[in-house]
Amino acid sequence: MPPLFLIFLLLPAFTGLAWMVDGARNGRAAAWVGWWFGAGHFAAGTCWIASAFLVDASTFGWMIPIAIGGLSALLACFFAAATGLCRMVGGHGPGRSLVLAACWATLEWVRSWIFTGFPWNLTATVWTGWDETIQAVSLLGPYGLGLLTVWAASAPAYLSDGKRGKLMLSIAIVLMGAIPAGGAIRLVLAEVAPNDGIRLRLVQPNISQQLKWRDDLRANHVARQVEMSRMLNRQEEAPDVVIWAETAVPYFLAADSIRLRAVTAAVPVGGLLITGAPRYLFADDGGLSAWNSLYALNQGGHIMATYDKFHLVPFGEYVPFRDIVGGLKLTEGRIDFSPGAGPRTLHLPGLPPVSPLICYEVIFPAAVVDVKDRPAWILNITNDGWFGISSGPYQHLAAARLRAVEEGLPVVRVANTGISAVVDAHGRVIAHLDLGTAGVIDAVLPRALATLPLFARFGNKVTFLIIIFFLVVGITLARRHPERIARSNSCAHAG
Repeated sequence: MPPLFLIFLLLPAFTGLAWMVDGARNGRAAAWVGWWFGAGHFAAGTCWIASAFLVDASTFGWMIPIAIGGLSALLACFFAAATGLCRMVGGHGPGRSLVLAACWATLEWVRSWIFTGFPWNLTATVWTGWDETIQAVSLLGPYGLGLLTVWAASAPAYLSDGKRGKLMLSIAIVLMGAIPAGGAIRLVLAEVAPNDGIRLRLVQPNISQQLKWRDDLRANHVARQVEMSRMLNRQEEAPDVVIWAETAVPYFLAADSIRLRAVTAAVPVGGLLITGAPRYLFADDGGLSAWNSLYALNQGGHIMATYDKFHLVPFGEYVPFRDIVGGLKLTEGRIDFSPGAGPRTLHLPGLPPVSPLICYEVIFPAAVVDVKDRPAWILNITNDGWFGISSGPYQHLAAARLRAVEEGLPVVRVANTGISAVVDAHGRVIAHLDLGTAGVIDAVLPRALATLPLFARFGNKVTFLIIIFFLVVGITLARRHPERIARSNSCAHAG
């Protein structure tokens, strides 16, 4: 996974996993094999969570082992289900690698939505170090590419199974070689063109999470971002839109005219400022509702549009089972955020239609745009300051790049501490600011693809067809394997 991309480890990992599943006594034992595999995978892949608990170490630091261990143990259940189901199907030989891959992809899809979903570090993410290979998600989606990866990486486990095992591995090698080759051709044929010359300025202030919400510093944080937004060299043209990160304005803008005027100073002439800020509303009964929101402001200080985050982070933006666990919430404020309505397309003056996403909303495949009102680009604002200098921001950016390829849309990502980036519709990073640095990105908004990718048209239906094909072929081959026939004959003779 990013940022290491030790891709060669796929072979010992999944070949070894296939051997252990084959050697398990039954489906339950195979499930335990998958669980331990998953526990290690997720503990390594989500260790960056510790940084969030160290923001207020005296209060939450003791929870780090519980949080990482508990999350890893829970997520490992999906791998356990995949290996357990694979073993329960029965049969032997190369066909089982097909069944394992199909079960794996199915449980990755389930992980993306059950209990609000957490599709972090999907198997396809391992390929985000290679622009050519990730082009496959435009056709197969991330679960489809992950399925082929697991199949190819586990196929060597059956080399000793005669001609059938060698044939299966040969097919896998040819296919996995064809994927980057086809991706390279796709990139060579791709047109690189700006979208009507829309000029962007992305502001990355690099404000540490420990300082972000301090009462004596909040006004200075806003002033600093205003200054960064207005800096221009004589050779530069003014941007059409300035974009700040998630909760870049730590105030309730709609109810604070003084702060609103201060922020409006960052709006370019004739343009817009898009920023993250909380939003609240008092109900008739005196109750308070709050949202993690995005605002679009014009030069006159008018709020042109708002968007409310709909995928909320448990224990960060709301507390599940609050009656049981109490007010155990990492972020500022004691009330829970309310979820927004879902993916929306904002039509803002002077800009192409945009699908806004806040924080980890960008990690959810097939759930990042309003399919009835398709946008021309995706805007992801986030505050990865919670993750510190860790693998988390790299993995977050990798997910955003996969969404760009799947939807055929450019993704503009603005992060408080990094990694801010402009990603074209083929998932290539064309401009970025490194993690833990302050600065701005001035770039032209890339163009969306003229033709929708297959995955953008049909979503996970393509994945399901691949899964069904692999299951049917895999089960057929596994149950017809000579080892199974020989074992059946020997049992008959013993009887």
